[in-house]
Order: sequence, then structure tokens, then C-alpha cells
Amino acid sequence: MSILSHEKYEEEVPEVLELDDTSSMRRFIFDEPAVIRRLEQRSVFEGITSNGTIAAAAMVFAAILAVVVANSPAHHVVEEVLGYTIGFQFGPIVAGMTLESFINDGLMSIFFFLVGIELKYEMTVGQLRRPRQAALPMLAAVGGVVFPALIFLLLNHGETSSGWAIPIATDIAFALGVMSLLGDRIAPETKVFFQTLAIADDILAIVVLALCYGQTPSIAWCAASVGVLLVLAMLSGAKVYSVKPYIVVGAILWFCVLMSGLHATLAGVALAFFLPAQSDVRLSSLHEWLDGWATELDDRYDDESHVLGQHDFTDDARIVERVMHHVTPPLLRAEHVIAVFVNFFVLPLFAFANAQVRLVGVNIADIVANPVTQGAYLGAVLGKPIGIILVTALLVRVGFAKLPRHVDWMQVVAVGIMGGLGFTMSILISGLAYADPDLVMAAKCAVLAGSVTSALLGIAYVHGAEAARGLRRRERTGQ
Repeated sequence: MSILSHEKYEEEVPEVLELDDTSSMRRFIFDEPAVIRRLEQRSVFEGITSNGTIAAAAMVFAAILAVVVANSPAHHVVEEVLGYTIGFQFGPIVAGMTLESFINDGLMSIFFFLVGIELKYEMTVGQLRRPRQAALPMLAAVGGVVFPALIFLLLNHGETSSGWAIPIATDIAFALGVMSLLGDRIAPETKVFFQTLAIADDILAIVVLALCYGQTPSIAWCAASVGVLLVLAMLSGAKVYSVKPYIVVGAILWFCVLMSGLHATLAGVALAFFLPAQSDVRLSSLHEWLDGWATELDDRYDDESHVLGQHDFTDDARIVERVMHHVTPPLLRAEHVIAVFVNFFVLPLFAFANAQVRLVGVNIADIVANPVTQGAYLGAVLGKPIGIILVTALLVRVGFAKLPRHVDWMQVVAVGIMGGLGFTMSILISGLAYADPDLVMAAKCAVLAGSVTSALLGIAYVHGAEAARGLRRRERTGQ
């Protein structure tokens, strides 16, 4: 899965202003030094919170903290808190869930909303809008789903086979975080290739979640969910560009999907696809319109009067402000609002709640020998790279596609290895696949161990391959 940030915009849109230029503009337009200092501090904060590596590190820290707490005397307190029931009653409708379920089914719906925004972005202006260009990584993602599932099923039969989907998902946040540690050893085109692969992986994982890990559907609530989807379609068709109505209807959709027996997080993905992705401002005329209003504001401004008394000036400024707000499409406005909340609260909280792996008094040998552990671990560490590399090689060999520019086979192998980093979706599926706490424990241990192994193997492989490449280069040049 992915921890989403604004890095894609930084890569695709050239930087127009350097930091010093931006600071100079702030000092020119703002009057109070304290305000300027706060804005500059906010810029630093935004730089930190938009960094995918830092967001991934926050999630890793939360997972490590969860394991530490789970094996400390505080474990029972955390377990009691996560088991606390919250809910409400509205007439004959009664709904309640534990705090842990609220995190997994409620807060994670916001994460899936962010995933849906990313998918729609890529389908509109990103890699997924060019089917031919996206075909290679997308089909490689299919291989990266099929082979881990097959390895799991080879080792698991009967009741334990229901966890076959645990090793199929890639956590793009962790993977790109690890890749960022490798610097320029990984080409930017490789990251784009991997991101496209992970997005296709997300789509497949969402489909699997919807079809295989829901409860027996309630026809009445499914019908209600369809009705709410029609309302969202009407809002989109009526060109409603305010985000608030979609959020209100989306909350109703979440409740209907929760009651229907399907996994409630699917409501987040569905909501994202109804948010308008275009601006309702005629952008081609914006410059001319702003020039006209700049002249108008200049004429209305009175340097001798207090701003509170300049009603015509502030009214005109408010009009400009409202129009400029509408320049950004609702899809991106929603992402800007929730991205930091998801990356630095929802996902770390999810990691903390779901990585409660208590090993005190547990026989480690039993966990290692458990077929669920073996299937999930080997599916991620072996199945992912085998599937991704094999399908990519096959498609290139038969001439269906070519590797992207600057992407060589060393980079493809690195992508395959790091595809085994599967945390968010894998842990979510672990809790849905099994009711037996021992099996859930085994699956979570395998997910954590598999992700760490894939990360270390990926780093070691890239460094080793680069060293070998440098040695061969020196041998050729006789140095």
C-alpha cells in the first residue's frame, strides 16, 4: 500500500522559486515579522510532512513501539483500551465496534480514500492514463500477486488456506522509503515503474478485499449503498465542486457499506472516484481576470485608511480569494486536507494497534513451524520477486514491451525484492482471514519478518550490484 505525499507534484512540476525567493516574496507581501516567521516555520513543517520517507519512518516507529509495548507490562492496558466498545443508537439502528475495529474499519477508510485519490490522479494525468506505457508494470504486478498466493497455498491447506492473500500486497510507502535511502543508485524512472506497479497492486488487493474478505452481504444494506453511490453520481453530474457535500454523503456511504457486510474501507475508494478532478475555473482566462482585479484592488486601496474601513477593497479581495480557492480541483483539495492526518496519525495508529505481537511465553519454534508463517513469509520474500521479475522478463522477451529508459535488469530485480515489503494491507488481511488469535499472530510475525527481510535484501542487493558493476568497469578500463 502507499503512504501518499506530494512528492509526485515535486517531480512533475519544475520548481519556479527557490526558497530564498519565496522568503523574499513573503517579506515583501506580509507586514508583521512574527507572521513571516510563522509562515517560514510552516514551510519547514510542510516540507517534513510531505516527505514520504519521514512518513514511512513514523509508521515503522509505531510498529516497533507496538512490539515493545506488547511484550511489556503495559500490554494488558493497551489490550483493554483497544477492546473498548464505542457506538451509537439511532432509533432501531444500533451500531457498535471496538476501538481496534474503529481504527481498522473507520480510520482506515480515510486511508483508502487517499488511496482512491491517488488512483484517480494516476488514471487522469499519471502513468495509468497511458495503457501501453503502464502495461508492463501493471502486468508485473499481476505476477507479484499470483506467485505469492500460490506459494502460500502450496504450504497451507484446509482452514489456514484462507490467508492466501496476506503476502500479495506491497506497501509502497516502506518500499519507496527504502529506495530513498539508496539515493541515485535507483533511477527516477525505476521509482515511477515501481509506483505504477504498486498502484496496480493496490487495485488488485482492493478487489480481493471486496470479494473474499467481507461478511455475507445484506441485500438491504447493499441496496442502500448503491442508492448512496447514485447520490454521489448526481453530485458529480451536477458539477458540484465543493468537497463538503461529498464528505457528508461519503460518511453515509461508509455506514451503509459497514452494515452491508462488505469491508467498510471500500467506501473510501468509491468516494474518491466521484470527486471532480478538474477545476471549475476557466484557467486559460485566469491571468487576464487577475490582471483586471489587480487594477481594481489598486484603485480601491486607500493607504490613509485602516483596512477595517476599506469595505470595497476587502469585498473585492474576498472575491479573488474565493475564485483562487476553486482553481485547485476538489480531488486535490481533499488530498491536501487529509494527507498529513493519514500519514502521521491514521497509519501510525493502525501500525501500533495491529503490530501487537506478544512473544512472551510463546514458543518461537512453533511460530516458525506454522504453515501460515512459512506461507506468508516465503510468499513475500520469494513469491513477490519471482512473480515481478519473471513476468517482466517474459513480456520483454516476447517483444510485448520494453524496459523504461534508464531502467536496467539490476533495477528490475531490486523492484522485485522490495515488492516483498507488505505491511498495511497484509496486516489488515491477516485479521480478516483468521478468527484464531494464534494464526493471526503467526501471520503478523511473518509480515513483519518478511518486510524487514525484503528491505535488507533489497539494500544489500543494490549495494552489491553497484560494487560489482564498478569492479567490472575498472577491469575494462584497466584501472
